Amino acid sequence: MQRRTLAAAAVLALACAVPAAAQQFPSKPITIVVPASPGGAIDLTARLIGQKLTEAWGQSVVIDNRAGATGIIGTDLVAKSPPDGHTLALVASSHAINPSMVKKLPFDTVKGFEPVVLTHVVPLVLVVSPTVPVNSLKELIAYGKANPGKLSFASSGSGGAPHFSGELFKSMTAIDMTHIPYKGSTLAHPDLISGRTSLMFDTVAAVNVQVKANRLKPLAVTTLKRSSILPDVPTMQEAGLAGYETSTWGGLLAPAGTPKATIARLNAEVNKILAMPDVRKTMLDNGIEPGGGSPQQFNDFIGAEMVKWTKVAKDAGIQPE
Repeated sequence: MQRRTLAAAAVLALACAVPAAAQQFPSKPITIVVPASPGGAIDLTARLIGQKLTEAWGQSVVIDNRAGATGIIGTDLVAKSPPDGHTLALVASSHAINPSMVKKLPFDTVKGFEPVVLTHVVPLVLVVSPTVPVNSLKELIAYGKANPGKLSFASSGSGGAPHFSGELFKSMTAIDMTHIPYKGSTLAHPDLISGRTSLMFDTVAAVNVQVKANRLKPLAVTTLKRSSILPDVPTMQEAGLAGYETSTWGGLLAPAGTPKATIARLNAEVNKILAMPDVRKTMLDNGIEPGGGSPQQFNDFIGAEMVKWTKVAKDAGIQPE
C-alpha cells in the first residue's frame, strides 16, 4: 500500500515538473531586438508587446534597435544569444527575402531560430505620380505595355518587400520598368511626387499623408483585404491583377534550441496581447494589421514567403551577392 502511495506521488511530481519549469520563465529582463531603426511598424509593435509583457509578467522588456544590412545585423545577434527565451528578435519580411539577396548569411534563416508568432502584417499600396496619365491599375498596365522602358519604380531600398513587390508586379504584367532604390521610403516621395519616378509600392502608413493630400494617386493595396486606413482603395485582386499578394510583416523569433514550453508561453501571451482592444486600435490606426497564430503557422508562413521571393528574384535576374 505504501509503495503504491509513493509511486502515485512520484507520478504526480513528474507530471507537475514540466509546467513548473515553464512557469520559471521569465527569470530576468527580456530583450526584444528590432533589426531596424526606431519609428517603423516592427518597432511600434515591439514596444506595444514589450509594455504589455512587462505588465503581465513583472519583468522589464528592453527594446534594442540594431539597424543595418536589411535586418541581418540585429537578427544575427539573436541567433547567437542563449536559447532561453530572454532574447528575441522581431524580424520583418526582409528576413525571408535575404536568402535571395545575400549569398552567405551569418545564420540559417530557418534552422537558426524557433518561430514564436506572426505579430502583424502591413499592407503595401501601389501609388503613382500625378504626372503619370492613369487613374486605375488596368490603365497603368496598359500604359506600361504601350510605353516600354518609360516607367520606373522607386523603393525604400534593395531587398525589402517594397522592392520585391515591384519586381513581382513586373513579372506578372510583363512591363519593362526600371527599379530606383532609395535609402528609406520617405526619401523617395519627393521624386515620386515631382515625376522623376513613376510609381512605388510603399506601406500604407508611410504614404498615407501624401495620398490624403492628393500628392500621389493610390491604385491598389497589395493584401487580400483592403487596408483599415485606406478603405476606399481596392485590392490588387479587385483592381484586376489576380494572384497578386504581398505585404511587409513582422514576427517574433527566438534562438534555435529555446525550450518548447518557453515558446508556448511566449506565444500564448503575445496572442493575448494582440487581441487586446487598445493594442488593436493603436496598430490599426497606424495601418498595421494585428497578427497571431501558432508557432507552426508562423514557421509555415516564413517557408512560403521564402519560396515566393526566391522565384521573384530568379524571374528578375537578381543574383545573391
